[in-house]
Amino acid sequence: MTPSTVSDPLADLSAAGVSIWLDDLSRELLADGELGKLIAGRHVVGVTTNPTIFASALSRGDRYTEQLRSLRAQGASADDALLALTTDDVRAACRVFAPIHERTNGLDGRVSIEVDPRLAKDADATVEQAVKLWEEVGEPNLFVKIPATREGLTAITEVVARGISVNVTLIFSLDRYRAVMDAHAAGLERALRAGHDLAAIHSVASFFVSRVDAEVDRRLDVIATPEALALKGRAAVANARLAYQAYEMAAMEPLRQRLAEAGARPQRPLWASTGVKNPDYPDTMYVSELAMAGTVNTMPGSTLAAFADHGTSSLHPPTAEDHAATLEHFAALERVGVDFADVTDGLEREGLAKFEKSWAELSATVSREMSPESGAEGDADRASAEAAGRAPSGAELLAIYLNDHLAGATGGVQLARRAARAQRGEPELAELARQLEQDRQSPLRIMEDLAISTDRPKVALGRLAEKAGRLKPNGRLFSRSPVSDVLELESLLIGVTAKAACWRTLRALAETDERLHADHLDFLSERADSQTALLEQLRVAAAARAVGHPVQSATDGSVVRRR
Repeated sequence: MTPSTVSDPLADLSAAGVSIWLDDLSRELLADGELGKLIAGRHVVGVTTNPTIFASALSRGDRYTEQLRSLRAQGASADDALLALTTDDVRAACRVFAPIHERTNGLDGRVSIEVDPRLAKDADATVEQAVKLWEEVGEPNLFVKIPATREGLTAITEVVARGISVNVTLIFSLDRYRAVMDAHAAGLERALRAGHDLAAIHSVASFFVSRVDAEVDRRLDVIATPEALALKGRAAVANARLAYQAYEMAAMEPLRQRLAEAGARPQRPLWASTGVKNPDYPDTMYVSELAMAGTVNTMPGSTLAAFADHGTSSLHPPTAEDHAATLEHFAALERVGVDFADVTDGLEREGLAKFEKSWAELSATVSREMSPESGAEGDADRASAEAAGRAPSGAELLAIYLNDHLAGATGGVQLARRAARAQRGEPELAELARQLEQDRQSPLRIMEDLAISTDRPKVALGRLAEKAGRLKPNGRLFSRSPVSDVLELESLLIGVTAKAACWRTLRALAETDERLHADHLDFLSERADSQTALLEQLRVAAAARAVGHPVQSATDGSVVRRR
């Protein structure tokens, strides 16, 4: 294959005017050169962060330990340490992206850092911390993230008026998005009067996507009429398309045209929360369906990889017909009983609560590391505990648990594909392989929601384990035998049974952890039970073929051999 014929969906997306940003940052990405590889190979031109991402980064490995010990020795408080850790990472990322920032004249090469989400209802405190973050990082390609609460609107105007570039986050509703655009324009007006260079003030408005479908679908499932169920999976894209229309219309307003003449840059829409949560939906739909010139799409690592592998997009702005269909969709939602304003209000509250929880966890982790017990006088005890095998925390154990299941799911997908190819007389296996591939995306998305990183070596071992399993004795060394079918089906049955147990475990955790979606886990559990029943039927039939005895299932589910 010549280079000209190699498919590169991300290159096509970038060439069409969509800025590809990564929704992740950690010292592993920075120190191991992974971020540079994503820039070179995946066309990544920016990074977004949030408290959940930083909490995840701090929980991984020991790259922060030395700095925390140094800060503790200097007498720094936990809050000062937290500021130092996060701003150091963001500053380092800004420097990695500096060439892109320069090449694009400030459009891309951006890195975001969020104000303390606990300040979201306090405009003055938000402004004070935004200024502090801007000065502390000290890089021109920084974005300070401010939540789009009502109080946040006042802060956005004030911060922009001071010449600070802003990423407005947690936007769910069209009305709030319009208010954000107005707050940004008001800030630019004040900045112009104060003598700031408007061309140096950039902004994006982060419009959240997948969480909208998750909540609307949940409500439609509760209503459960055929009319309601037919509306699932379409609200998020429809909502975002209306936001893009509002963005285009705002650009034509006289105020914004005057600001543009004075050098102001447009506040670009940024599609956030683009990881698909329902495995029945295409895993790239929030990228493909929202590929519009002049927008940013910030993707978690799994979505970026999926689009690089098989992403497609129409790459055209919504038409008048698209907008008409979108408006009709929202009218249909209202007719079946979904109050969309209530949906978006609830999502804003939930989003703030999640970030506040992650911030509290992050602060608690830093405080724990800054405590005297973690100081030099405790080093010997800690070393002894490590040598003896320190008990992992609950979060660490959950990370190990989910990575183990992800590795198993990876091997299971490979095995199911091979079994489907080998047992072409069983068409159900092809559908099962497709479902297992969908199911593998679920632990990835759950791990994203829980801010748990993927253990890539462990996942790779899952693939190797499946390949090694092909060497199981089956009576023949280099070819298949009838026993091969039985062994493969038994292995798949064991894997699906374990997967069902995982979904049930997570479903129990969902009662107290709002980051887990109970309805989605119920769906996965039910599907795993159906897969188990199918595999048992196929296993019994394959065993009968292998040993040469016809079998039938008894009414109680046991197997009866005919004599």
